[in-house]
Amino acid sequence: MTTTGTTWRRSTDDRVAGVNFDFGEYQQLVALVQNSIYAGALLGVVGGLIGIFVMQRDLQFAVHGLSELSFAGAAAALLFGANVVLGATVGSLLAALVIGLVGVRARERNSIVAVLMPFGLGLGILFLALYPGRSANKFGLLTGQVVSVGDEQLGLLLAISALVLLCLLVMWRPLSFSSVDPDVARARGLPVTGISIGFMILLGLAVAVSIQIVGALLVLALLVTPAAAAMRVTASPVLTPLLSVVFAVTAMVGGILLALGGGLPISPFVTTISFAIYLVCRVVGRRRRSPGRQRRQVARVASNA
Repeated sequence: MTTTGTTWRRSTDDRVAGVNFDFGEYQQLVALVQNSIYAGALLGVVGGLIGIFVMQRDLQFAVHGLSELSFAGAAAALLFGANVVLGATVGSLLAALVIGLVGVRARERNSIVAVLMPFGLGLGILFLALYPGRSANKFGLLTGQVVSVGDEQLGLLLAISALVLLCLLVMWRPLSFSSVDPDVARARGLPVTGISIGFMILLGLAVAVSIQIVGALLVLALLVTPAAAAMRVTASPVLTPLLSVVFAVTAMVGGILLALGGGLPISPFVTTISFAIYLVCRVVGRRRRSPGRQRRQVARVASNA
């Protein structure tokens, strides 16, 4: 074997060996990323609740578009030495306003998102290419970081998340009504367009605060997958958001704790846990909806009548 081949194999072996989990100093590592754990749990609550309306309003594709513009804003802030969360928020809010104001119908909205996504991604890559700092900071905007949340960023994240949660609670009933049946809601006098724009702004804020933890490329694992999993097993208006929050918090906190021992970015762990929860819920939901089970339930109700 040539010297180049030997060197390549040795470096590859070193990278693979680095994936091995090491929990020897786990307690000290947990203390080191305490802010990240708090932030992950908080984002799980926000993502789990707002994800229900993302599913109801068919905005999964829009979440991806918002994340690309949020990534561009965060990369610009990194380049110019500004606060990354604020940069991500500005980029995400601009995209949310464009989608909310112009994309009323689903077809128009998807077209706008498809235009914004490559623009935001290209702009973000340009800013990262110009950034002279550490490559870990660049990589973290795409895939998330474990040791990345300082006290100032945690306070900003807490303030934005509290604002999103408060507005969601205020808007919950009209937002649910307009999400399920917008035509009837409009006939009842609800400002459906205003509610839609308001929700897009909240969604933009939720995407922006998620960038720092899970990265721009995998925001869907926080804002879509937990809600999709919860909707597979229940249609209860109370149980669905509750399960969605539990799934999102489990994926976020569990991903952070596993990433500590693996020495890898947080995103692979968060997405794997979230996907595993979705698969389990899909199997459970299919079994509950099977024709044989439904016939047995009907027969049981008839026999008790």
